[in-house]
Amino acid sequence: MSEEIAIAYQRMHALGMSAMRLLPNIVVALLVLMVFILAARKLRALVQRINTGRYHENLVIVLGRLSQWVLLLLGALLAVTIAFPSFTPGNLISALGITGIAIGFAFKDIFENFLAGILILLTEPFRIGDQIVFGAYEGTVEQIETRATKMRTYDGRLVVIPNADLYKGTFIVNTAYATRRLQYDVVVGNGDDIGKAKALMLEALHSLPDVVPEPAPDVLLLAYADAGVVLRMRWWVKPPRRADALALQDQVLEKVKALLTEHGIDLPYPTQQILFHDQTEATDGDRRRQREGWPAGPGDVPAPARQCREKTGTGDGG
Repeated sequence: MSEEIAIAYQRMHALGMSAMRLLPNIVVALLVLMVFILAARKLRALVQRINTGRYHENLVIVLGRLSQWVLLLLGALLAVTIAFPSFTPGNLISALGITGIAIGFAFKDIFENFLAGILILLTEPFRIGDQIVFGAYEGTVEQIETRATKMRTYDGRLVVIPNADLYKGTFIVNTAYATRRLQYDVVVGNGDDIGKAKALMLEALHSLPDVVPEPAPDVLLLAYADAGVVLRMRWWVKPPRRADALALQDQVLEKVKALLTEHGIDLPYPTQQILFHDQTEATDGDRRRQREGWPAGPGDVPAPARQCREKTGTGDGG
């Protein structure tokens, strides 16, 4: 028992001596790491200050963070090398080995979204405040992060879209250009003057100050429908935001309706005429003895349904 205690004491003594020998290196390594932490913060602020105004705000933030992380990583490697002189970056790479590959596969989607976020921030297909359509979602871009893009829909919901899906997919940027074209189909009566209806619609469009004069609005004959003639109005709006477009469309439709009605242009709608079969023909048979549409059987005396009701004093029999 005493021999085992002696062996344990010798091991503890050896570990203590090793720690004492490494203590100065550990202290120096901590000091170096603190210096790199402070330098990384300064570098981040410097990178953001230099690139402010040259790139988008989100890209400036990401560039500052990347520079900070790179400097911190270098500082950590240098500190470990100082604390443990036998350690080298090559030892770290060899130690990772298959574990690093497994980690890479496990975080594949995260790395993919991160890279896609950097590319989106660099190429800037859209910016914060732009209104985009992606799949079934439409709204305003509120934040572009390195992993995902956050969009606020028009009904006040938050949609988080992975950057890889955005970068590889197809989306529409409604506010990419200064102007945007809107259109609406109006049906006028077949007996109305098409030329006069077109002129009145153009008059209504030109009378609204928010309709862009160039490109000029136009009205096209689109089709001959069941209820009348379909005319398509097209006009341009600036700025092309959805709220402004809807407000202007409300003004356009109200103005067009008032002018067309004032000048006697009909705005028809589909109608249906329903005819009820009363079985008033003598050959239709007796409805008390047969179903509608069936021929009268032997011995039946065909009679109108009205006559049957008068004789029986009842309503419509089945």
